[in-house]
Amino acid sequence: MLDRKFVLDHLDAVRDNCRHRGVRVELDRLVELEGVRRAKLIEVQELNRQANEVSKSIGQAKEADERERRKDEGRRLREAKDRAQAEHDEVDAAALAILKTIPNMAHPGAPIGADDQANLEVRHGKTPLPEFDFKPLDHVELGKRLDLIDFEGGARTTGAGFYFLKNEAVLLDLALQRFAVEELVRRGFTPTITPDLASNAVLEGIGFNPRGPETQVYSVENTDLSLVGTAEITLGGLYSGHIFEAEQLPLRLCGISHCYRTEAGAAGRASRGLYRVHQFTKVEMFAYTLPEQSDAMHDELCAIECDLFDSLGIPFRVVDTATGDLGGPAYRKFDLEAWMPGRGEGGEYGEVTSTSNCTDYQSRRLDVRYRNKGEKGTHFVHTLNGTAIALSRALIAVIENYQQADGSILIPDVLRDTMRTDRIGPK
Repeated sequence: MLDRKFVLDHLDAVRDNCRHRGVRVELDRLVELEGVRRAKLIEVQELNRQANEVSKSIGQAKEADERERRKDEGRRLREAKDRAQAEHDEVDAAALAILKTIPNMAHPGAPIGADDQANLEVRHGKTPLPEFDFKPLDHVELGKRLDLIDFEGGARTTGAGFYFLKNEAVLLDLALQRFAVEELVRRGFTPTITPDLASNAVLEGIGFNPRGPETQVYSVENTDLSLVGTAEITLGGLYSGHIFEAEQLPLRLCGISHCYRTEAGAAGRASRGLYRVHQFTKVEMFAYTLPEQSDAMHDELCAIECDLFDSLGIPFRVVDTATGDLGGPAYRKFDLEAWMPGRGEGGEYGEVTSTSNCTDYQSRRLDVRYRNKGEKGTHFVHTLNGTAIALSRALIAVIENYQQADGSILIPDVLRDTMRTDRIGPK
């Protein structure tokens, strides 16, 4: 959430930012409500001042009748103050509801555009695109031939978009998790396994909408809980209402969680197989920083994602995400897109990780602050998130890039000790 005063003082910039992000916000209504709210606040303060003056004067009245008149006047003023306060609070709530719909300001360098077609390619990984002397298959066909993935079984037990991992795919999934977590621990991240559920207040604080027809969230009926779509939600909620000492920051966390997404509206060949599913496991990075640390932390999280996929020997590119594809909380976002030889005609890049700097947008909503030693008052921290490994899409990248002419799949070098094999072959 943006600071209310910032919005009112920079209306033109906020309006332009909303337009660039393709978001319609009732800014004129917000200005109108803020005018009413401020007037009501002044009225409340004035009525309270008058009531206090009358209260102090009661003891100075010499006659009993005069004291009673002053008591009646004090009650009248306090009742009027309470009514004005209630009106103020109602207007304030309406203004806050609009304020929460305003997206974060975008980084000045973020490419302006409506969708991912405007993303700007900024770098490539170390691994070149594979050259096959045979027609490569996609992971769905490879998974079927090698008995690694059972989509039909998932549909029978749960529904479309669910699946069973089997045999070496299970070991590969676990090896990727361990590889990512061990690397993050080595870099100073605190590992966690987070809850798969979070309160709707935390979801809203992070920037997810747990209700309504456009939601991507599975909610639990008759509770205020929802299944998380990412450990960003739980790691962000972990310190809601907390005040850090400045010297405790930056704080680096990684979280392993299952992720649940309705993927409403997703369809097409590009979403085939494991690319868009309703449940998957993810290792997520999350950081709390001082404001002056967040740009460097964002670069660090992006570099970690690149290092992980370079180590896996997966070709990829990094794109600077366009304003219309940022999502509400992000100030800037980098997506890492891995090469998937079985995607489309002749292979395509597909997003496998992303990392976002959300500045103080989430911390304002979740009330996460820090204080400097020797100073009065507190300030909002900056929060950042980044995918280390989203297992479903990482599996696609490994299976498709490491497929061999005989139908087998080689195992990346960094996973072989954990997998205790160098190849997945036909049964």
